[in-house]
Amino acid sequence: MTKELKRLQSLSKQKKTCPEGWRMFSGTCYLLSTQSGSWEKGREDCRARGADLVIIDSLEEQTLLTGFAAGKKFWWIGLTDRDEEGTWKWIDGTPLTQSYWWEGQPDNGGGDSQWGEEDCAHILTSRDFDKNWNDQSCTASVKWICEKMA
Repeated sequence: MTKELKRLQSLSKQKKTCPEGWRMFSGTCYLLSTQSGSWEKGREDCRARGADLVIIDSLEEQTLLTGFAAGKKFWWIGLTDRDEEGTWKWIDGTPLTQSYWWEGQPDNGGGDSQWGEEDCAHILTSRDFDKNWNDQSCTASVKWICEKMA
């Protein structure tokens, strides 16, 4: 048991790095996609890289990601209400507790048929860092942000 503890402690002291093209923050690696696609395509791409769509669980992370992606427009995040309309959950199944929706969002398309069901969330980085989430049709073509531990 002591031997295993020492092994784990030495592993935790090793310098953690992210793969090329990824950015590190607080032991987590983030990748801003260069391509666009549906929410599901983004999730598949992240998973193929040993990651998943980003789960934002602090204002610090929200601010950081808005800064990383500044100047661009839309980025899928790992948040959806596909299972139950109006009940937003992260891709790991945890309920949404802290959110950064822009005013009037989420609105599920506001009843306008041109938008369809809006069950997936994305960040609009040109907006205020603490009010820049919007719900969108999951089939819309948007870039995405992947996240994995370093």
